[in-house]
Amino acid sequence: MASNSEVQLPRVVPVKNKAPNPIWTTAEQLFREARDRHVLEVIRRPKQRINDEDELGEYRLRTREGFEDKIGRARDDLGEWKKYARWEESQNDFVRARRVWERALQVDCRDHSLWVGYAEFEMRNKFIDHARNVWDWAVQLLPRVDQLWYKYIHMEHMLGNVAAARQIYERWMKWAPDESIWLSYITFEHKYKETNQARQIYERFVQCHPTVTAWLKYAEFEMTNKQINQERSVYERAVEKLSEDEEADKLFETERARCTIYEYALNHIPKGRAEELYRKFTAFEKRCGGGEEIGDVIAAKKRFEYEDEVRKNPMSYDAWFDYIRLEESVKDNKERVRDVYERAIANVPPADEKRYWARYLYLWIEYALYEELEARDMETTREVYRRCLKLISHKRFSFGKIWIMVANFELRQMNLNGARKILGNAIGMAPKGKVFVKYIEMEMRMGNLDRCRKLYDKYLEWAPDSSFAWKKYAEFEQHVCQTQRARAVFELGIGQKVLDVPEDLWRAYIEFETSQGEYERVRALYERLLERTQHLRVWIRYAQFEASLVSKEEEGGGGGKEEDEDCIQQKKLCVARARRVFERALEYFRTTGANLREERALLLEGWLKIEKSFGSELGDVSLVQAKWPKTLKKRRPIFEIGPVRPEAAAYEEYIDYIFPEEAQSHATNSKILEVAYKWKKQKTAE
Repeated sequence: MASNSEVQLPRVVPVKNKAPNPIWTTAEQLFREARDRHVLEVIRRPKQRINDEDELGEYRLRTREGFEDKIGRARDDLGEWKKYARWEESQNDFVRARRVWERALQVDCRDHSLWVGYAEFEMRNKFIDHARNVWDWAVQLLPRVDQLWYKYIHMEHMLGNVAAARQIYERWMKWAPDESIWLSYITFEHKYKETNQARQIYERFVQCHPTVTAWLKYAEFEMTNKQINQERSVYERAVEKLSEDEEADKLFETERARCTIYEYALNHIPKGRAEELYRKFTAFEKRCGGGEEIGDVIAAKKRFEYEDEVRKNPMSYDAWFDYIRLEESVKDNKERVRDVYERAIANVPPADEKRYWARYLYLWIEYALYEELEARDMETTREVYRRCLKLISHKRFSFGKIWIMVANFELRQMNLNGARKILGNAIGMAPKGKVFVKYIEMEMRMGNLDRCRKLYDKYLEWAPDSSFAWKKYAEFEQHVCQTQRARAVFELGIGQKVLDVPEDLWRAYIEFETSQGEYERVRALYERLLERTQHLRVWIRYAQFEASLVSKEEEGGGGGKEEDEDCIQQKKLCVARARRVFERALEYFRTTGANLREERALLLEGWLKIEKSFGSELGDVSLVQAKWPKTLKKRRPIFEIGPVRPEAAAYEEYIDYIFPEEAQSHATNSKILEVAYKWKKQKTAE
């Protein structure tokens, strides 16, 4: 029995390999593998839909139990108390919510955020009396928390209960708060025009806080109310009580010296005698003032100079502009800036001529921009523009820029009808091309195509010789994909007997037809244009057009063998057409007269460039080189108007061209001249 009860231990197996394992396994690796193999699914509570009162009661009971468990485990967690109270408020159970807030205050009544939340709960649900009770408890328990007082006063102020707000301020002042709170009380009284009440508070303020800053605030208050004697009395009392204070030098009446004595003297003493006074004023500001005060002195001196200059010459608009820039550089100076602008625009030019009014009208423009951008007064801006337009004599001259600026202003104010009215008045009273363009551009953005056409009709009725107007009208029709309308507009335009820049309109018409792929129409247009003018540029552009079709044929090729052959034939045809144009041009310049030699040479240069652009397969440079002229440098006399002696005449050098067909006659003439020169030289030697 004894032998059977013995525990049989396993046999110890010796370790065969005591070397370290090449692969190490860490605890981090084991955790990562476990996480990767067993991905935990996030289990979410299914959404619950409440259908009757019983389910709602169960939901509320379950939620309350949850909140009670949380605050039971962590009683000092005020965040959970706030969530609990807000949830009860969301259930419209205000009694329970109020009970939760009071239980939270029993936990920590020194946390002012609980009092603020409790009072805001009462205010939010319009329990005003309850809110007053909460605020009373809060400020009585925590009188040094400024937020509670401010919130309490703000509530009474929003209710319009000024007397109650004043009583709260009085209760607060008994605790001798900081200077900012006293100033807040004074601002409150000043808002309701209670000047005497504010003065009494200042008296208590300087008694509670007898500092230099407090006395200076008191003196500034009296100065704002224009009580000079009271201000002086405040300074005297402050100096008497704070004579040993380190900041007592601030109590001296630098403001009264600056604003009253010096400025009065500078305004009443002539400029010739004021230089020394300005020097002393500047020294005074350097000693008693800061950088801003010194800048004010410099501005005052410049102001004095500008006043003298505009008084001597009120029509010097440059001086007015400099004066205005000075006033605009001073901060919080709107009234003075407006005054200078009004004085400047009162100097109307004496003559109704545009050259006199151009500079003057920029005063109005600057005035309107200042009111809009700096003063932000849109009604005043509109009034400035209205007065400016009323002042201009539109029957004699007008300024399209003014009308356009007024229209842009109305557009910035989202007043589309006002902008239309302004531009319509401009067209009716003093039509300008820029005004038409602006009006059409505005209607184009609005998508009113019929309005645009009517405006273009009025534009052309006013300026039928304007190539720009015809061109823009046609481009408008092209933009809205009305090709036939655009072509009709171009035809009407080039059919006008008089055009200011006809070449621009012809060029635009040709480019339009080229963009439409109507090459036969383009050729017809060039032929019609050549009937009117045989200018060199027309011939060259005609030939360049024919040459450009070669590259278009190359882009269209690339098919089968037959298509390639057709493409080659078409390219050769285009090259032949371009050469034919050049040959016609050369024939015209050759038969017209010898004065067009330079045009012939330039035409050959253009032809040579195009032949080179064709390449070796299609181009033939030898055609041009056979017609290439020789250049000779010659001299010719310069004749002035009036009798000039032949020996006193001046000469200039110029380049002449000898074309191949003229080479024989030129050689004969050269030999005759050479023989004559030798004979004259021989006679001179004898």
